[in-house]
Amino acid sequence: MPYVGTLLLFCSIFILTSCNGGENSTENNLEERAVEQTQDLGEQREPSRRGRRSGRREADALAQEFVGVLTSDGLRSGLFPIKVTGVSTAPIVEAADAFIGLFDDGRQKELLFEIDDQEWRKWSNVDNGIYERQGISLKEMNATQRASAMSLLRVSLSAKGLTQVQDIIKTEKTLSELNDNTAKFDDELYFFTIMGAPSRVDPWGWQFEGHHLVINYFVLGDQVVMSPVFMGGEPVVTETGVYAGNVILQPEQNLGLELMRMLDPDQRASASMGVDKTGTDIQAGALRDNLVIDYTGLQAKAMNEAQRVKLVALISLYVNNLRNPHAVIKLDEVMSHLDDTWFAWKGGVGDDDVFYYRIHSPVILIEFDHQGPVG
Repeated sequence: MPYVGTLLLFCSIFILTSCNGGENSTENNLEERAVEQTQDLGEQREPSRRGRRSGRREADALAQEFVGVLTSDGLRSGLFPIKVTGVSTAPIVEAADAFIGLFDDGRQKELLFEIDDQEWRKWSNVDNGIYERQGISLKEMNATQRASAMSLLRVSLSAKGLTQVQDIIKTEKTLSELNDNTAKFDDELYFFTIMGAPSRVDPWGWQFEGHHLVINYFVLGDQVVMSPVFMGGEPVVTETGVYAGNVILQPEQNLGLELMRMLDPDQRASASMGVDKTGTDIQAGALRDNLVIDYTGLQAKAMNEAQRVKLVALISLYVNNLRNPHAVIKLDEVMSHLDDTWFAWKGGVGDDDVFYYRIHSPVILIEFDHQGPVG
């Protein structure tokens, strides 16, 4: 079992675009900057200052035309055709309509955005003292509205995905308990926004966002895209308080380590990006809409059958947060590009080692990152 304790652990998943891209940014992602802002060799900064810095970075990012995450090879057409899947999205549409209908016109103006609004790009995994969110939070909802919000999550996600969301939110309560119930760690400060009007034909979607947790969910007809998704939290294992015994993201951690340990020495050398793991390595964080990230590591076609089976099982842990059968459709898409899927690793492979890994193909980008505790 890898080290857990108070470790900060993050996973992100992106559906890659097939657009042309510009230059790759060397600037660190927002979560790493947030860590620097909150720790920074012991220097204490006021939340308002951190918020202003975050706001400037967001403004700079939004000023860039959206491109999407891609490789330096640029455009690869035909990856994501609009098509009929045969899987109805009616339950999601109905749940969204019911949720919206519980708010008066004034509150709906806070909740609803145009389908092409930049709110899609305004997400961050950092705490509420650093980033100001839009929409309506669980804290502002009455019991009926909150139950309806959870119903929308329930019909959009798998049972596994919903449980993972709930367990991550529980870690926020634990952080609050460990920090004298500070306001910036609040398990009710998770915000809903809805882009477009829920429809079985026209494009629309929703965003659920808060500390350590972001889900973007897009619907077009009977197609669903859940991306980008950011899931993480601390402590990974809760030992005290209301949610003592709560545990997050252990299968994603342990199965990744199992795969790396299955590789022979030559394969490990190909997969490795280095054994020193001391900081934040995740690339596709907030405000990285136009990230250019090339394939690196060990290609799946260089794996044996058992290793490929393990790789698919690892990918499935992430994809299966989506509702079925849409998760099956996405996994079929991933399987069609399995030979062109790359696995990269940074860190050690001992029981107490920390590590980062990346799974990257033309149609998916997954990152897992152990980080030092912040809260």
